[in-house]
Amino acid sequence: MNILNLFGITNAYATGGLTHGGQGGFGSIFLMFGLLIFFMYFFIIRPQSKRAKEQRALLGSLKKGDEVLTTGGLLGKIEKISDHFIVLTIADSVNITVQKPAVSTVLPKGTMKSV
Repeated sequence: MNILNLFGITNAYATGGLTHGGQGGFGSIFLMFGLLIFFMYFFIIRPQSKRAKEQRALLGSLKKGDEVLTTGGLLGKIEKISDHFIVLTIADSVNITVQKPAVSTVLPKGTMKSV
């Protein structure tokens, strides 16, 4: 008597091929691959490209006098804009230079006075 039979474990025998016994075939593999592509596009790629488009629009609309918040948490008023950098006034006669992509939000006028 086999010791595995005492524990209710039976022998497993291999069957022949993918299409034997309804195991699924290439159709189910393509279906799963298609679902994976669908998931990646609608839940990862599309929202990321939408955020990037909104950020490009925000950076393109910046102008002198706007009050902005940077990704580092600095609040300032735009004094000068160049292609890649922005000069912010963060206090009276205190100017700093930051990269344009560091701007995260344009704030309503008067925000600096209320803080």
